[in-house]
Amino acid sequence: MAIPLAILDLAIIGSGDSVSDGLNACVEVAKAAEANGFNRVWYAEHHNMDAIASSATAVLIAHIAANTTSIRLGSGGIMLPNHSPLTIAEQFGTLATLHPGRIDLGLGRAPGTDQVTVQAMRRDPRASEHFPQDVLELQAYLGDVTRVPGVNATPGRGTHVPIYILGSSLFGAELAAVLGLPYGFASHFAPHQLREAVALYRVNFRPSEQLERPHVIAGVNVIAAHTEQEAQDEFTTTRRARLRRFLLKPNVEVPDAEVDRILESPQGAQIAAMMKHTAVGTPESVREQLLEFTAYADADELMVCFQSPTIEGRLRSIELTADAMDLVGV
Repeated sequence: MAIPLAILDLAIIGSGDSVSDGLNACVEVAKAAEANGFNRVWYAEHHNMDAIASSATAVLIAHIAANTTSIRLGSGGIMLPNHSPLTIAEQFGTLATLHPGRIDLGLGRAPGTDQVTVQAMRRDPRASEHFPQDVLELQAYLGDVTRVPGVNATPGRGTHVPIYILGSSLFGAELAAVLGLPYGFASHFAPHQLREAVALYRVNFRPSEQLERPHVIAGVNVIAAHTEQEAQDEFTTTRRARLRRFLLKPNVEVPDAEVDRILESPQGAQIAAMMKHTAVGTPESVREQLLEFTAYADADELMVCFQSPTIEGRLRSIELTADAMDLVGV
């Protein structure tokens, strides 16, 4: 039996592209995912990032849902400290009502941005301390009985949108286990505590109305191409772009040779290590790497982040990976 594969679409605005180009590319990715047998596509809430177009996550999901027919769509994730639980229940209740059986709600407790932007959003930096209580309140709004007397989510009440706890530390693993919810680990950019978090989750899991047994989703990057050299070249481009984004000043041109030198420095190596879990190569090689990662992560499902720098490359990676992993398309 093939392991289910989902896609985390970063809603990238490519170099020289407009925001509209980035959003249109999301539609193309979702259609390709649907046609090639992927399980779901998720979008992450980020703010104040010039290269990412998924800040209004629920709005983007609505647009993608209207342009696809069957694939599950959701958040990977909504950063709950940025919002009231009632607001998110209403947004995702609306999505679930318009697109029954297709909507997931992944939740994280990070702000998804920098502290200055947190202030601009008028959020309390301490809001993350209430994350467990907020998850329970949100879950109740989407269920049948509210935890806040006299306050119901409309739409939302009775939709039972499935909730996933997302994280990159032991906190999220423990919370997901206690609440009996599926757990997604962000190993595509934060690999260090993956195995420890998954083991903690599985040992402490308590069955719930939503979930009878543990379900682990592990993030992994993929670049698949027809030749090994082509895939490695794209991986090099991706690593350079990541370093430029995190370490270099915006709009300052730095030659590739200098970027490669920085990648070999301790600071650059730390950025490169974020992509430790990346499958790169031909379809056969990517298949082998993904199966090895599945066993390493003890995962029930993989959340694939396709890292090719162009939409054409990402669409090709989707098709090659689906063929390699024996997914059944429509």
